[in-house]
Amino acid sequence: MDEVSLRLMWAAAILGSGIGLYWAANQWTLRRAKVRVRKDNFLPRGKPVILYFTTPTCLACKTVQRPALQLLQEKVGEKLQVLEIDASQQPELASRWGVMSVPTTFIIDRKGEPRHVNHGVATLEKLQKQIKDLL
Repeated sequence: MDEVSLRLMWAAAILGSGIGLYWAANQWTLRRAKVRVRKDNFLPRGKPVILYFTTPTCLACKTVQRPALQLLQEKVGEKLQVLEIDASQQPELASRWGVMSVPTTFIIDRKGEPRHVNHGVATLEKLQKQIKDLL
């Protein structure tokens, strides 16, 4: 096997491991969120909810995530509720939900089951795709 092929195999293995670890972390966060939903009674039932963790100093939250959530709320209307949580004001809540960075959004179905978690900015298109089946 030549040197280029060997390096390509290593690069593919490292990339695959990274993707696998990211997927596993998301699955772990979702399982943890399912336990949280049962214990935290502040989430409304009967319609999908986006639980949005942010902080006042988060620039991406202000410039990208919040406008995307506002546009989504305008498009969907009363069928969806967006709950914004300031992680700096409620660090225990953020910790219980497994929030390590902001913005973090959880997509929760009308039965109260977390279906998706987005670490970092989630675009309007991604959010629409995630809630499409929930409405």
